[in-house]
Amino acid sequence: MIYSTATVPVNPEGEIRLTRAQAWAGLDLKARDARLFLPPGLCTRCDVVEESATHFVREATIGGADLREIVVLEHERKVTFFQAAGLREGAIVNELYEDEAGGLQLRFYCYLGLRGKEPNGPEEQAEQTQFDSENGYKAALLSTLNRTRELLVEGKL
Repeated sequence: MIYSTATVPVNPEGEIRLTRAQAWAGLDLKARDARLFLPPGLCTRCDVVEESATHFVREATIGGADLREIVVLEHERKVTFFQAAGLREGAIVNELYEDEAGGLQLRFYCYLGLRGKEPNGPEEQAEQTQFDSENGYKAALLSTLNRTRELLVEGKL
């Protein structure tokens, strides 16, 4: 199994400050259309195909791989992506919370396996290494916040 976590401050010194509502709006928008947040060409399709009062289902093609996710939004708190179809199975979470000093934080964590691959085998170990690397999910969190700031400045948030 793959378990990874990363946390970054939402408002590091020198950056445009985001309120919880603005950071949440960015997370909600990214959940609905990842193309707006990922590097150009990485996500070529991201469509909400079903929506209810408790969740929505999105189908996407990211890095050439098709996936289907059940996305649960806990307003201004947490987005959980349940991997319904694709290479991975499990859950990915993005969570907003205040630390002990009252600073707004964005945390990523996941618990995943790779469908059809040996548990803790070389493929899962490679994914674990990628997730925990400098270009892994910590970088994705920072990129999400930077893109949220850009959308705010552009008046699109």
